[in-house]
Amino acid sequence: MTRVRGYQRADAAARRRSAAAVAARAPSALPGTVGPACQTGRMLFVAADAVLVWLLSIGLLLALAAVLVLVLVSLRKPSDAPLLTAAGLVVACLVVTSIVPLNVPIAVGIVLALLGTAAAVAGGDPITRRLLDIATHGRVREGVAGGILVENAAGTRDDEPQEVMRGGAVIGYLERIAVVAGIVAGYPEAIAVVVAVKGVGRFSELATPATRERFIVGTLASLVWACAVGALVRLAIW
Repeated sequence: MTRVRGYQRADAAARRRSAAAVAARAPSALPGTVGPACQTGRMLFVAADAVLVWLLSIGLLLALAAVLVLVLVSLRKPSDAPLLTAAGLVVACLVVTSIVPLNVPIAVGIVLALLGTAAAVAGGDPITRRLLDIATHGRVREGVAGGILVENAAGTRDDEPQEVMRGGAVIGYLERIAVVAGIVAGYPEAIAVVVAVKGVGRFSELATPATRERFIVGTLASLVWACAVGALVRLAIW
């Protein structure tokens, strides 16, 4: 009887040791499980990331809205202060979106795309006109059809100025729409297509230094502005 009881106690002790060993190995047997502290930390990180995305999205919306207002104010008479402020806001937003990866919600992305497109298309006009005025020192007169008046144009007398580069404002709006749409859609090759089409269409009018200067400065200013705003929208959305 004493021997039987000894066997029973030994067996009970062995079962207890086995249960303790299983309990000790339980965390390593389930590698996918984490403790409450880890789960809480992960939830806090996800929440902080979502809050950061929303704050940056709202900041971009406000910045693009301010840029649009500034360029619309400058449409009638371009001035340095609002245009420099608008350009500074675009550059600052472009730097932020380049450093901080964003994944804005779809609704916010649509509003950003609309604001960015409007700011790029409308803002290119006063910025281009102001840069052209600086480049020519105000010596070139504008015509009634959106071109410029030049002396000694082909087929005219010396005292008869002719309006060339007509429709420049409308062409500028169209080229910026194409460039911004191409960049946002992930097709930057549209820039080359726009430059090629514009160069072929204007080739016969580039006979005087004034027209060549206006073509180069105006095209570069318009494209740089449209590319900057388009890249900002592209980085923010994608």
